[in-house]
Amino acid sequence: MIVRSTAEITGTERDVAGRGWRSKRIVLGGDGVGFSFHETTIDAGTVHEFHYLNHVEAVWLVEGEGTLTDLDNGVTYELAPGSMYLLDGHERHRLEVRTTMRMMCVFNPPVTGQEVHDSNGVYPLVTATIGG
Repeated sequence: MIVRSTAEITGTERDVAGRGWRSKRIVLGGDGVGFSFHETTIDAGTVHEFHYLNHVEAVWLVEGEGTLTDLDNGVTYELAPGSMYLLDGHERHRLEVRTTMRMMCVFNPPVTGQEVHDSNGVYPLVTATIGG
């Protein structure tokens, strides 16, 4: 059984930040459950382009508003609290944040730790074994 709070993650190696975003990595690959689970906050007024080449990601927006654009087909979606989106085709996407967003994110395969995405938003391929 794993029980954690985001308060105990703050300031540890599981608390990862980049330009305009911060991710508290609540569950990681080494926890042995086959996915990772993060609370991510993205600053108001920022625009981010991502491409998770090696992961499927499900996102549930808890706070904030903005738009999500599929960069492959140009379709734009409005996001508000309670919205969920699933990136199951490794879609290149842009997130435009009007008000600070707080979201819960699940990655499969799991992210393993401090790694941050490169300039294209690509996380490195996770090769660690579950539990390792």
